[in-house]
Amino acid sequence: MVFAIFGLVSAVFFVLGVRRDRRRVANAVWLGLTLVAALLWLLTKDDLPWWLDDLLGWAVAVAVLGCGLVLPIALIGNGLLMLRREGRALGNLLSLLAGLAVVGLVVIFLLALDDPRTWVHAVVGSLVIVSAYLAFLFVSLLLYSVLYGKTGRRTGFDAVVVLGSGLLGDRVPPLLASRLDRAAQLYRREVAAGGAPVIVVSGGQGADEAVSEALAMQRWLVAAGVPAEAVLLEDRATTTEENLRYSRAVLDSAGHSGRTVAVTNNYHVFRTAVIARRLRLKMGVIGSRTAFYFLPSAFLREFVAILTRNPVAHTLAGGLLVSLYLLLLY
Repeated sequence: MVFAIFGLVSAVFFVLGVRRDRRRVANAVWLGLTLVAALLWLLTKDDLPWWLDDLLGWAVAVAVLGCGLVLPIALIGNGLLMLRREGRALGNLLSLLAGLAVVGLVVIFLLALDDPRTWVHAVVGSLVIVSAYLAFLFVSLLLYSVLYGKTGRRTGFDAVVVLGSGLLGDRVPPLLASRLDRAAQLYRREVAAGGAPVIVVSGGQGADEAVSEALAMQRWLVAAGVPAEAVLLEDRATTTEENLRYSRAVLDSAGHSGRTVAVTNNYHVFRTAVIARRLRLKMGVIGSRTAFYFLPSAFLREFVAILTRNPVAHTLAGGLLVSLYLLLLY
């Protein structure tokens, strides 16, 4: 009953948070706590139907096996693929490093089982707790990011902001092309509905780029059939925050104050929305498709970025998880 009440309270806070603002990181925490409390409630019930009890047992076994064996192998394999296709940048190493970390934790845990020293058990136990906490936060943010990306307004926009992601010389790479293609789809949909939207292409020029991202994106859109006069350039931004802030300034200067949506890749949607909220911008975010092999490292990178900029949310998560643990002991 205690877990049921905890889960119900968490669910209420989740619903209220979403109604207040879908872009809050705390929403992900409340969602994760609701799911954990619901699982604990089911696991502690003695009167479950036999089929549900067996199903939960299999689910727990599969989860343990998956986290301890399948997950690290998949992450390491993905990391090696990223190295081959995307290069040795730190962001491309995240899935490989995460896989090796899981393998290391499993090995340390198994070795500690046969070690009689108390301090070894204390250290390894602390590592397991910290890892479980980070896993909880990651899964919560991942689930809520997917939920955020699948919901929300999809039509009725007066302006579309396309966030840059880097060029290959003066060419638009596939990652950026997917954003531009999504923006072009939104533009055509609004035109077909009788609207007259504009597209803001946002991105400055990097040291290894022949032109600014904004200019390359404008050329791509015009070649795709979007009228040149419907494309506004913002060619100073070098970060997501600058993309949003400078693009809003471009729209304000051009006299566009209607409903605005930003377009980025699906893995980047929620963090972009969180940044827009922090900047107090009334701007939704829509995602474009990303190559599947790119997602694990990309989501890990987003996870790290969100945690470092939102300490209040994961402090809240830690306190509430401790409360759940104490309830379980009780």
